[in-house]
Amino acid sequence: MIFHLLTIIAPVFFGVAFGFVWSRLDKPFDTEFVTSLVFNLGTPLLIFSTLTKLDTDPRAFADLAMVMVVALFLFLIISFLVLKVFGLDQRTYLAAIMIPNTGNIGIPLCFLAFGELGLAFAIIVYTIVSLTQFTLGVAIAAGSFSLMELAKNSLIYAVLAALLVMVTDYQLPNWLANTVHIFSQFAIPLMLIMLGVSIAKLKVTRLRRNLALSCVRLTMGLSVGLFVSHLFGLEGVARGVVVLECSMPAAVFNYMLAMRYENSPEEVAGLVVTSTLFSFATLPLLLAFILSL
Repeated sequence: MIFHLLTIIAPVFFGVAFGFVWSRLDKPFDTEFVTSLVFNLGTPLLIFSTLTKLDTDPRAFADLAMVMVVALFLFLIISFLVLKVFGLDQRTYLAAIMIPNTGNIGIPLCFLAFGELGLAFAIIVYTIVSLTQFTLGVAIAAGSFSLMELAKNSLIYAVLAALLVMVTDYQLPNWLANTVHIFSQFAIPLMLIMLGVSIAKLKVTRLRRNLALSCVRLTMGLSVGLFVSHLFGLEGVARGVVVLECSMPAAVFNYMLAMRYENSPEEVAGLVVTSTLFSFATLPLLLAFILSL
């Protein structure tokens, strides 16, 4: 079990550590360009390539999407109540506690722990969470909702194109399948490196508060993940992916939105860093528990 956990965790830690050290050494790293490259090219191609290669019923993905919609709704309610009880600002903290980092950390972990099927399920989870981030997350940070932000999300079109191929049983020509596969491979390593760079640049403020909120994010995520998995009767890889993705720390993109809309970015940064470090510290235990389910 220990060696199995090491094969899952080591690549994640290496990628994040590399990005962290690279940033600390003050090496050049264009965060805006890399983020745009991963989000607009790498991730959509990864989604399309992974989904079109699997011989899986599209209804299974629809079912998993519904599970995540319920999980996110529960995250919203619980996060709102916790912040209400402790008198903390909803606009600053709600999205950061509610929306987990299913991309930078979740996708690599699911791939390493559960293989290609785990990657496919993780991509569906990530897509639902990402759409929530670009709708509700933006609305919370900006104080208003914009359909334009949703329409710009390239993940939607990648999923729709992949589902169309799956439903019609269309066989992609080799030149297209190979091209998509090759250019999708940079997404996961860059996600991990980006996370390390982000951690190196962010500063922690209000340590005790952010540690408490980090505990809320992680324990809420694990509890809700187990609950919805049981509620919908998930088993095997699907259950493991849902529980693991729900248990991820606060998403780095929450900080980017806070910066963009001047929504207390220093507070959000503190939560992102503390929850991520807390998650890394407990990751071996979390993986051991999920793999034993």
